[in-house]
Amino acid sequence: MDFRDTAEEARFRSALRRWLQENLPEGWGSPGYQEPEGEARVEFYRDWSRRLYEAGYVGLHWPKRYGGHEAPLTFQAILLEEVGRAEAPEHIGVIGLGMAGPTILARGTEEQKERFLRKILTGEEVWCQGFSEPGAGSDLASLQTKAVQTDGGFVVTGQKVWSSFAHIADWSILVARSDDSGDKHAGLTYFLMDMHAPGVEVRPLRQITGDAEFNEIFMDSVKIPADRVVGEVGDGWSVAITTLMNERANLGFALTSRLDVAFRKLVTLAKATGTNGTRAADDPLVRDRLASLWTDVQALRFTNYRAFSSFLRTGVPGPEGSVAKLFWSETNQRLTKTALQIEGAFAMLGTGSDRAVEGGRWQNLQLRSRGNTIEAGTSEILRNIIAERVLGLPKSR
Repeated sequence: MDFRDTAEEARFRSALRRWLQENLPEGWGSPGYQEPEGEARVEFYRDWSRRLYEAGYVGLHWPKRYGGHEAPLTFQAILLEEVGRAEAPEHIGVIGLGMAGPTILARGTEEQKERFLRKILTGEEVWCQGFSEPGAGSDLASLQTKAVQTDGGFVVTGQKVWSSFAHIADWSILVARSDDSGDKHAGLTYFLMDMHAPGVEVRPLRQITGDAEFNEIFMDSVKIPADRVVGEVGDGWSVAITTLMNERANLGFALTSRLDVAFRKLVTLAKATGTNGTRAADDPLVRDRLASLWTDVQALRFTNYRAFSSFLRTGVPGPEGSVAKLFWSETNQRLTKTALQIEGAFAMLGTGSDRAVEGGRWQNLQLRSRGNTIEAGTSEILRNIIAERVLGLPKSR
């Protein structure tokens, strides 16, 4: 793969960098900056998402008839790299852009495409994912949420968990069991569920960081029209695989770019931290850890490029996305742990302490990183996927 930008790609990257520099919210990224909270935070991200869309930086490779720009796929990779490098706010429709939208494009009806895709791009409608359940997290085919077919649609009853954005979502991509008479994979159906429908209840889950970004969703006889089924009734497993492949395919470039930024900040921390006139950066053991982390970041970067090259050839996301997600999540845990080791005794001081290093930033990142190896597929499940679908080893069960 030629890692240099073409002339067209270079112009796009330059224009995007300039737009980000000129349009980042005032104060964004500066020490002490506080994001809005509650409804104000939602409106902040809706406004940012709309501005991104109006500037032409959302839906780059989606069809024009649905609000996209039909630009080369390489532009999307550049966008993810540059937004991560600038540490810019994310589009509010992360689930819509990376999961719901690509699935509707690939498997949805024309009516579904016309109804949903443009509003995903503009940020007018927010999506969440209704896959995991208390007894069916990584083993999706064991889910128990029931979908009973009635005249004109289905009635859904059950519970979902670990659903990001559910507390602000307008729609959910939902997988439920419509037939329990045969193979567990064959009895699933994939729905687009209105989160404002009667019978839908959302309960936020508070995490170890103190934030509540994940949620439980309870469904009590929720009616879903038949035209909100994606694919065929009973074929939800294959549609869900389409969603998961797109989810992991979209993670690589953005996460690697943000990890690269975090690494550079870690080096700055090591140079600024020390005792008795010596810097942590001068300690051979610290330097060894930093060198190892830098190597990991570069390995992840080139793994993403290799997977992207395959994607450009085939047009289909491959299992390599599982490699990127697994390696990124565990590297991020090692990186944030190293930051706390560099801080020494000050690592015990977090947000709220006036003596916390960088306002407790690294403490919060280390705590949040514990969820990275669970969300979007646990490390254990991803290792199985890599063993079976990348290395060709026998199935574990």
